Amino acid sequence: HDRLQAELRDAERYVRAVLPEPMLTPFAVDWRFVPSTELGGDSFGYHWVDEEHFALYLIDVCGHGVGSALLTVAVANTLRSEALPRADFRQPAQVLAALNEAYPMERHGELFSTVWYGVYQPGCRMLRYATAGHPSPIVVSGAPGAACEARTLEGSGPCIGIMPMARYAQAESTLVTPARLFVFSDGAYEIARPGGGMLAIPDLMQTLAQPLADGQSELDHVLQVAREAHGPGALEDDFTIIKVAL
Repeated sequence: HDRLQAELRDAERYVRAVLPEPMLTPFAVDWRFVPSTELGGDSFGYHWVDEEHFALYLIDVCGHGVGSALLTVAVANTLRSEALPRADFRQPAQVLAALNEAYPMERHGELFSTVWYGVYQPGCRMLRYATAGHPSPIVVSGAPGAACEARTLEGSGPCIGIMPMARYAQAESTLVTPARLFVFSDGAYEIARPGGGMLAIPDLMQTLAQPLADGQSELDHVLQVAREAHGPGALEDDFTIIKVAL
């Protein structure tokens, strides 16, 4: 038992080790990742495809345990290294279609994943994105110290690994400064309350649109709201949220 627990801790450290560092320029990117009591299936990353295109992605493999953790790291490494032949990593729909071909669930322990992949062009403030069964990101417009407007970036597409030869729709949105883009897994808002009921996307939108005191972190505030709603004990699912401040 002790050896198994030690190996699980080693696996968790590896999952954390491959996550990117926060960045400050030319725009700020920060995140919070709080794994559940079991080894989970969340991973994410971001990198410059070229001087004008910045890729951002989040993966959530179904289930918990070593298998889910191994697959989510594999998918993240594939995106990070741009190891998908014939896919233009500046075109989100192409990336998800190629990823779906590379990770069919019948060859990966019957596991599937949700993925959101976006590409931001700072020069024209254009965000192109596509989704594979993943929660819609939230854009918050306005300064953090004032009441802001929150909206979702809607998209649809089958999860990665379920449907062979699936094709994905690509959408785009202009992000007007000041704005913050929040990309997250369902563990950031599907929080069961002890007395019944569950937080949902509108609750997360309301939390993000609230004005904050100077110096207060929006990411820490979201995590605090989740923990207060959940009550004592660890969260049942990985809590993952990324913030891009523009």
